Amino acid sequence: MFMNNVRKYIITGIISIIPLALTYWLIKYLFIFFSEPGKYIVDIIFNYTFIKSLPFIFNLYVYFSYVIGFLLTILFLFFLGGIISNVFGKKLYSLFESFLNKIPIVNKVYQTTKQITNTFTKDNTKAFQKVVLIEYPRDNLWTLAMVSGETLNRNNEKCYKLFVPTTPNPTSGFLLIINSKNAIETNISVEEAMEIIISAGMISPDKFDIK
Repeated sequence: MFMNNVRKYIITGIISIIPLALTYWLIKYLFIFFSEPGKYIVDIIFNYTFIKSLPFIFNLYVYFSYVIGFLLTILFLFFLGGIISNVFGKKLYSLFESFLNKIPIVNKVYQTTKQITNTFTKDNTKAFQKVVLIEYPRDNLWTLAMVSGETLNRNNEKCYKLFVPTTPNPTSGFLLIINSKNAIETNISVEEAMEIIISAGMISPDKFDIK
C-alpha cells in the first residue's frame, strides 16, 4: 500500500509539472532572447562607456536591460496571441504545425506536449459535467466516460452525451449517446479521471464511490 501511494504521488507530480516546466522553459528562453534587444535599447538611451565608470548607475543599466527584455517578452506573447486569434493567424499557425508534424521525432515531441498541455487546461476540463461508469464495449467491462451534455430520446427519457477517451492519449476517443439509466455516476472529478487515463490506471483511487 505504501509503495503504491509513493508511485501514485510521483507519477501525479510528473504529470502535473510537465505543462508548468514547458511554460517556464519557453518564457525563460524568450526572456533571454529579448534581453539582447533590451540592452541595445538601453545603450541608445544611456552612454555605456560613461555609466560603466559609475557602479550605481551601471547597476541600474543592467536592471533596465532586463526590465525591457521582460516587457518585450510580454509584448511578443500578447501580439502572438492576437495574431493567432484571427483567421489569418490561425492559418499561419496551422501551416507551422503542419511543418513541425513532418519532422521526425520533433513531431512526436510536439504532439505529445500539446496533447498533455491541452488536457490539463481548465477550459478543457470544464467542458465536461461529470464522470460516469458505463458497460462498454460489452457487458461486464466497465469504462470511464465523461458527460459532455444531455438530451432526450423519442420517449422523452434523459440521455447522456458521453466522451470515452483512449489511454494514454485522452485527446482521442469515442462519442456515445446512452440512456442515463445505463450510466453509473461517480464521485471522481474530471481532473482525476484524466490522471487515471493518462497514467493507464497507475494513478487511481483504491475504491470508486458510486452515487
